[in-house]
Amino acid sequence: MHIFLAEKKPAFVSAIDHLQKDLSSLRTGRATPALVEDIAVKAYDSMMEIKGLASVTIADSKTIVIEPWDKSLLSAIEKGIREAGVGLSPVPDGQVIRVMTASLTEENRKQIVKVMKEKLEDCRIAVRALREGIREEILAKEKEKEFSEDEKYKLFDELDKFVKEQGEVITQMGSRKEEEVMTV
Repeated sequence: MHIFLAEKKPAFVSAIDHLQKDLSSLRTGRATPALVEDIAVKAYDSMMEIKGLASVTIADSKTIVIEPWDKSLLSAIEKGIREAGVGLSPVPDGQVIRVMTASLTEENRKQIVKVMKEKLEDCRIAVRALREGIREEILAKEKEKEFSEDEKYKLFDELDKFVKEQGEVITQMGSRKEEEVMTV
């Protein structure tokens, strides 16, 4: 890969990483810390993520256990989960909060797949926008005589090939997640 394009690669990696994080937060019918750890909670006069306030563990395939390091935050965390709109019901249990994940109905699963596909398309759009920005940079550098016309076309080909590979990665991630969500 041309050094110019290699310098642009982290932006693509960042977009894919963001998609991975988004997909991991989608419910699949199994409990996972990703369902709650990024929920913002009002604590210490500011908004903080649960993962910065408590340990999040999985008790079984349907139960998430949240144990705040500061027990005075128990009700704030419970309130934050209820208000997050993620469809989870936290239950205080002494020094911890238990979050039971309900089994997903077929309709819920289809809705989750729909949201997942929107996230995939958002990532594809971000990758295409990155590609267009890089293409414009290449054209500008050609005008400034930093790249020859042959180099420009070679860079365009490399860029298109790389973007196509990223598209395939996005599609594979979507297929795996859809299978995970639709498996009963």
